[in-house]
Amino acid sequence: MEITQGIIKKLSEAGLKITPQRVAVMQTLCKLRMHPTAEELFAEVSKIIPGLSATTIYNTLDTFVEKGMIKRVKTDADVMRYDAITEHHHHLYCAVSDRMEDYFDNELDEMLSAYFERKQIKGFRISDIRLQLMGDFNERKQTQ
Repeated sequence: MEITQGIIKKLSEAGLKITPQRVAVMQTLCKLRMHPTAEELFAEVSKIIPGLSATTIYNTLDTFVEKGMIKRVKTDADVMRYDAITEHHHHLYCAVSDRMEDYFDNELDEMLSAYFERKQIKGFRISDIRLQLMGDFNERKQTQ
């Protein structure tokens, strides 16, 4: 119940009408934590709200992104995923398993900020630095 109240507060603060669909989409996005695609969200939210349309999911996600409530994250495979964590962080991505995880590292953030303060890019102002580290989570079966 606590997460639902937080979501209702977040929707209200964003100036959005509180609907069961919006609450369910945000609740599912927060619960999954695996940066789901719109299709994955649709499959999960449809279990809660049968008869929900895919268009509702896409429109809701677009609205949440516009309001800064979630972020879009594009994978190396050109797949759009969604992230409920809007605080600054990076991502670890494995193309083999298509798995993405959040990565928080204050030391890395400080190092990158200091570097770009020293070595500014002429004619360009950096507003945000987000890394997507690509590698392998070592989950492949050792069958070879």
